[in-house]
Amino acid sequence: MDETGPKPEIKHPIPMHPRVGFLKPLVTAPNIVIGDYTYYDDPEGPDLFQTKCVLHHYDFIGDRLIIGKFCAIAEGARFIMNGANHAMSGFSTYPFNIFGHGWEKGFDENTWHRELRGDTVIENDVWIGMEAVILPGVTIGNGAIVAAKSVVTHNVPDYAIVAGNPAKIVKMRFDEPTVDRLLAAAWWNWPVDKIARNLNAIRGADMGALEAAV
Repeated sequence: MDETGPKPEIKHPIPMHPRVGFLKPLVTAPNIVIGDYTYYDDPEGPDLFQTKCVLHHYDFIGDRLIIGKFCAIAEGARFIMNGANHAMSGFSTYPFNIFGHGWEKGFDENTWHRELRGDTVIENDVWIGMEAVILPGVTIGNGAIVAAKSVVTHNVPDYAIVAGNPAKIVKMRFDEPTVDRLLAAAWWNWPVDKIARNLNAIRGADMGALEAAV
């Protein structure tokens, strides 16, 4: 019997519980990158993640949604990508140009490109609560927690807990020296057999045990 955990290529890793799915084998879009074991939980099925949760994501823009390993994403989380942005340099933000029939004439595309904020990056071991909204170009650090219904408008530090609209830091999960040691250990990059051998250290609170993992 293999005791190194489920295979990351399994779409629905929990028998009789199809609402949970590993996203890496479920998402096919080339502009979405997802690490091993990151899952989405939704009673309508995790297969809908790409269309239900990643909004305004157009190939021609070139931005990517990058999600690391071992992330937990709750039902209804939304990643708003750069395609949602409107030009804001003029008196109106209405996108006249996209409707054509002459309204596209004279539109300066640079006014829209200036609103692009780059890739959205979710690092490793991040927990994103139900119906949280992540805005374009945000980076959420390793080990962070985003509370349910939060609206994340700015970068979130490693191991921070954020909540609210706009989301603000409620507390840090650990002090700075411990965060530095956790980032140095980077357990999410260990081989899966090493992770399996050291689960108690990973899910425990003994830094020495984590650093002594073999």
